[in-house]
Amino acid sequence: MGVSTSAPDDGVAVVTVDFPPVNALPVRGWYDLAAAVRTAGADPKTRCVVLTAEGRGFNAGVDIKELQRATGPEAILGANHGCAEAFAAVYECEVPVVAAVHGFCLGGGIGLVGNADAIVASDDATFGLPELDRGALGAATHLARLVPQHLMRTLYYTSRTVTAEELHRHGSVWRVVPRAGLRAAALELAREIAAKDGRLVRLAKAAINGIDPVDVRRSYRFEQGFTFEANLSGVADEVRDTFGTDREEQS
Repeated sequence: MGVSTSAPDDGVAVVTVDFPPVNALPVRGWYDLAAAVRTAGADPKTRCVVLTAEGRGFNAGVDIKELQRATGPEAILGANHGCAEAFAAVYECEVPVVAAVHGFCLGGGIGLVGNADAIVASDDATFGLPELDRGALGAATHLARLVPQHLMRTLYYTSRTVTAEELHRHGSVWRVVPRAGLRAAALELAREIAAKDGRLVRLAKAAINGIDPVDVRRSYRFEQGFTFEANLSGVADEVRDTFGTDREEQS
């Protein structure tokens, strides 16, 4: 259980997240994920990173139960800072990051894939931000990188999800494959990227980030200010308290 890194192919590092039962990450998990991605990208032998997960879904966001157990602000502060670090680690990784997504990709999962360079998804993958149902705000910055503006707003306000095939039609998902073939498809793309000159790949990543019209770190931190406001006002706790213990997906 936790975050692990492997190197199945020359130039390719695979960072795998495994927090049963639904990959809802505790505070420490977000920091561990950030460290693993940054370490993999900093290795001069690495030319592409694949971000994947074990279990029933790619990512269910923040561990809501950890927040509910907290008696002070430390947990929400830790979750917000941890998410910001993990999202930034993916975006700022020195080499391209391919996200391999299966099952549900919710809340913080959107922050991860929205900052990735490419997404390969299984045909059972769904994507969404149930933040308003969980007493939280944030990651609209990253959802806006996956779908057009008005669809992003509709999805955000309703907490609805979209399928991998729908995102493929919008151009944000590179390939949709059967779940059994997800790892192979992600590694195929990663190997194609890793076949390039590593020095040029790193320059290309820096150049593309440099022309991005949105400063994603600053944009997400702006959103988080409203998350803090919701917590200080007590609204977030009221909504989180309605989170059922029998719900399988957390955000």
